[in-house]
Amino acid sequence: MNGTNIEVGKIVKIVSNLYTVKVTNSLYECRARGKFRFDKVTPLVGDMVEIDTKESYIINILERKNFLNRPQIANVDIGLIITSAKKPDISYNLLDKQILVIKNAGIEPVICITKHDLLSFFKRIKFKKIMKYYEKIGFKVFYNDDLSSLKRYLKNKTVVLTGQTGAGKSTLLNKLDKNLNLDTNPISEALGRGVHTTRHTEIHEIDNIYFADTPGFSSLNLDDITKENIQIGFPEFDKYVCDFKDCAHIDEKNCTVRNHVDDHNILRSRYENYKLFYKEIKKW
Repeated sequence: MNGTNIEVGKIVKIVSNLYTVKVTNSLYECRARGKFRFDKVTPLVGDMVEIDTKESYIINILERKNFLNRPQIANVDIGLIITSAKKPDISYNLLDKQILVIKNAGIEPVICITKHDLLSFFKRIKFKKIMKYYEKIGFKVFYNDDLSSLKRYLKNKTVVLTGQTGAGKSTLLNKLDKNLNLDTNPISEALGRGVHTTRHTEIHEIDNIYFADTPGFSSLNLDDITKENIQIGFPEFDKYVCDFKDCAHIDEKNCTVRNHVDDHNILRSRYENYKLFYKEIKKW
């Protein structure tokens, strides 16, 4: 906006109450106006905002196309779920919960597998068979030893990285851009899980891909999921027609979905996770 101190840019980093806003090729360190706290609105990484470059304040947040509560980020194209096959061992419950939360936010979930080389030969065959199932039901799956294919798919997208602590989010970014040199820590042998290395959310631009590195976490809540929209995370259910239109696929008679839970149609671990999520939501 020439002739004024007002510019439009994207929040690319937040540390405490300091917001780094990128306007074209310039970075501005800004604070948020008190009105946001009064209006109970929190600026997020990924937000397009108007800033006063002279006073170094964010004065307006432009309309978001979507956002996630955890990790907190706005205007995302793809949720890249970094999933470790070993050290820490894969949690299919966490994977399915991440898929559900990301899809519910209007974001495409994409799975990236790390550390599969640590699996034994036979466990790796079984693991890849399960990943083929996820591909069959419509989710993209990549492995971190084929980064060229992953980069082609993510080009020109804003991507949030999420996954269990220690799965290799920072390591993946370092492989994509060796100049980043993000902190990484080994797995805690005592805890059997990773140690947090990312302390804040920050967007890194790598070869026309906008990656948001976020603090690691090991659990997600389903606060924004309802019994009516939980099945958005389980697209394999859609091909089966039950006797009741509003069938919850839990204990209804003649439930076609439940009757197809096996090794070939609906993966049993997926269905068991669905029941756990449904039970969690039903408690509210």
